[in-house]
Amino acid sequence: MGRTETTELTVLCLIHDDERYLLQDRVSDDWKGYTLPGGHVEPGESIIEAVIREMKEETGLTIRSPKLCGVKQFPLKDGDYTKGRYLVFLYETSDYEGELISSDEGRMHWIRKEELGNVNLVDDFHDLIDVMMNEKYSEFQYTVEGGNWIVHKR
Repeated sequence: MGRTETTELTVLCLIHDDERYLLQDRVSDDWKGYTLPGGHVEPGESIIEAVIREMKEETGLTIRSPKLCGVKQFPLKDGDYTKGRYLVFLYETSDYEGELISSDEGRMHWIRKEELGNVNLVDDFHDLIDVMMNEKYSEFQYTVEGGNWIVHKR
């Protein structure tokens, strides 16, 4: 077996202030619900360039000083076989400017932290935020064991 694998590179960013998170109400069936905006890294693009570009495209905001705060990963599956890995670089920032917009991916909403229980969050939202905002974690990994997706936070 070789030491290389097919890898998809993506980014997510938590844009926030002291009281609120900027969340996207995603319309895609593969990851539906309120979550963080993000997208794919383009060929030749740096990871930091990708997160700045994606935030501008999906939120209309220009972010500054995005901080890498974790990595999420899961296997790319083709039936019963793993065909690679999906890597998500997790960023956060509270430094932004501009006028909020929405995109074809979904509508953007400022959600107060205490109101998160009132919206339809994606299934792994709380684990994701925990890895991003808790300094004891830096990795969020899904593995498949016995046909079940298992979350590991490290």
